[in-house]
Amino acid sequence: MSRFIVQIGSGVDQHGHNDDCTNAAIKAIKNAISNNCLTGLLEICGLKEPKDLNRMMVHVKIGAPYPKNIKEEKVLKAIPFGIKSIEIEKGGLVAEGIMIKELGDTSDKIIVCNAAVTVSIE
Repeated sequence: MSRFIVQIGSGVDQHGHNDDCTNAAIKAIKNAISNNCLTGLLEICGLKEPKDLNRMMVHVKIGAPYPKNIKEEKVLKAIPFGIKSIEIEKGGLVAEGIMIKELGDTSDKIIVCNAAVTVSIE
């Protein structure tokens, strides 16, 4: 197994959501992968068809202030292709914001998660 790329991102949920870090984790993954075009997968690694991209291994490592409050299956859906795995550890950040009940806020917490997305090829 050879690592192809490691992408880093951050995601923010400004609404508290009962300390659920899922939305911030999804945003962190999308931030990590949104500005990459992995042309080397096609041109160097020979993954020519979209279905071939499902052969790549995609490991997501999330740093979250409340690691137990992440819905892993929902987070992994943010990765469009590949054999997916996830690792979650304590990290990220909680900052004080404001609570606006009309927006669905459950607290004044701003939840920040970080993601490292590693793409490997066998």
